Amino acid sequence: MKHTFSAPPLLDIIQSATEPIITIDERQRIVMFNPAAERVFLCLADDTIGAHLDTLIPARFRTAHARHVDRFKLTGISERQMGLGGPLWGLRSNGEEFPMEASISQTKTEAGIFLSIFLRDITERQRVDQALRASRDELTRLSNALLHVREQEKKHIARELHDDLGQTLTALTMELSQLEAGFAPDDHDMRARVRAMRRLIKKTFASLRRIASDLRPVMLDDLGLAAAVEWLVANFVSRYGIDVEAQIDIGPAEPGKPVATTLFRVVQEALTNIAKHAQATKVQLRLRCTESACELTVQDNGVGAAPESLAKKLPLSLGLQGIRERVRLLNGEVTIHTRKKGGFRLHAQMPAQPPESSWEAA
Repeated sequence: MKHTFSAPPLLDIIQSATEPIITIDERQRIVMFNPAAERVFLCLADDTIGAHLDTLIPARFRTAHARHVDRFKLTGISERQMGLGGPLWGLRSNGEEFPMEASISQTKTEAGIFLSIFLRDITERQRVDQALRASRDELTRLSNALLHVREQEKKHIARELHDDLGQTLTALTMELSQLEAGFAPDDHDMRARVRAMRRLIKKTFASLRRIASDLRPVMLDDLGLAAAVEWLVANFVSRYGIDVEAQIDIGPAEPGKPVATTLFRVVQEALTNIAKHAQATKVQLRLRCTESACELTVQDNGVGAAPESLAKKLPLSLGLQGIRERVRLLNGEVTIHTRKKGGFRLHAQMPAQPPESSWEAA
């Protein structure tokens, strides 16, 4: 037995559509208004057919909307993808305005030209988008606050180490001198012990200064970004024996404190990664700041990694992720490139002055 399939009439498809569809004639009079349009605009088709399309549009948008429709009608394009631009605004029968997206299709018949408008109420989507933006803004504020607190805490710890422990070690050195003065001239054993204790105190002083500087170098606050990065490079060379070719060009206007601190931390993290993983013998560092922007490049000649390997490691690297987050909060961008046996290259750029909402590393 042979079965035949009869396609439903186009009008039935339009009437059963879940999204509003409105058809207008050349004078922009409504000739078709499907049930979905009735639900969205809160009015019946019988009350709407024959009315001008303007009744569904807020007054302040009517002139621009009419120009869109007339321009489309003259083009003769009959593709659904031809949009009116958006979001547009619709007007419900109760006076409520709502955002919508619209696309338009043109049909020529013996009775004239008809335009079918396909609508989508995006009120809920806009609400969700606004909620997401508010959530992102709140997360950004929290990230800014966290960075600020961390930098302030590092500064506080560095000062405490320098002032309190430094003074204690100085006092201990003085006590040793007084103790040594009471030894008999021929008491070589005790004098040797005192000398050993002095050497130990000196090493402790050096470790203390290094730890305090790693936490928050005083020169970053007192002498500026260029001096702090130069110290960082010199410390890296002396500690690891890796040659660094550094070019630092800070213009007459010092970048904002959050920017300077972020650039310092990026250099610090990049050099730390090179020391740990790169097996490099040479590093190139370029830092340039103008009144409007700062740009940093750190590149080594180490073993590098395959790009796909880097892609897997990046999400797990808290240091590199921290760099990206810091720079992103300042409306900047970080890119990382590597190839096996081709070294590692980090490039960061950001505005020289932070956005108003950024953290303040005072």
